[in-house]
Amino acid sequence: MGEKGLQTPARKVFLWVRKQSKKVKTVLGVVTCLTLLITLRLLIHDHNHFFVLAELVHFIGILCLIYKLSTLKTCSGLSLKSQVLTAIFLAVRVFCSFIMEGDIHTILDFVTLAATLWVIYMMKFKLKSSFMADLDSMHYWYLIVPCAVAAFLIHPSTAHNFFFRVLWAFCVYMESISVLPQLRLMQNVQIIEPFTAHYVFALGVARFLGCAHWINQVYDTSGAYLYLAGRGYFWIPMVFLAEIVQTFILADFCYYYIKSVVSGQLLVRLPQPV
Repeated sequence: MGEKGLQTPARKVFLWVRKQSKKVKTVLGVVTCLTLLITLRLLIHDHNHFFVLAELVHFIGILCLIYKLSTLKTCSGLSLKSQVLTAIFLAVRVFCSFIMEGDIHTILDFVTLAATLWVIYMMKFKLKSSFMADLDSMHYWYLIVPCAVAAFLIHPSTAHNFFFRVLWAFCVYMESISVLPQLRLMQNVQIIEPFTAHYVFALGVARFLGCAHWINQVYDTSGAYLYLAGRGYFWIPMVFLAEIVQTFILADFCYYYIKSVVSGQLLVRLPQPV
């Protein structure tokens, strides 16, 4: 039979895509995203469910890390800084959500925060010897300070206290870039083991669902939703921009993840940085 005879339809399609030019790949990517958005729109009628699904997918990703740390007893390939930044924005969001909303999102975020803190504890104390500290090189303040400044300048204009509105904006901006240290570390390593790859892919899916929520909101209001609230009418556009930025940040990795899955490979191999 040989390798060609064992190729699945999905693998044949992927091999065909690999042979296409960058322009064709870009068009195919856009078409795929639009198809997924339309499908989600037809299946999910309450836009709030997009965020619930995103939070559930994020938690599933954390469960992959918990399984890795508890069974394989190693944290190699994981960025402690990304986990700390994730814990920061989740803690801020749980605090603000408890004060401002207090709904199912608060519960989901609290559970995810608890799981993230456990991951941080394991990485920092129990499995410290396997932590790649030299490769986890991105500085916290390069990410935290810009988010804090942006939150102070652009935040929602609601009836809540100014402090809570700035905090809420801060956690939105922080979430959009919290994965950068993890991506930086993976670029340094270039070969990603399965459970770390599952986790980062789950983040990509979660962000796509969050982005789908905002796209549907904007579409349903013919663009008017962009200017419903916010200091200088910039808040909703900034949230929308943050979601899109995070989705595109993770899109490249998701491509290589799907490529590895379709090829039947356990490890995800990233290309050499240019």
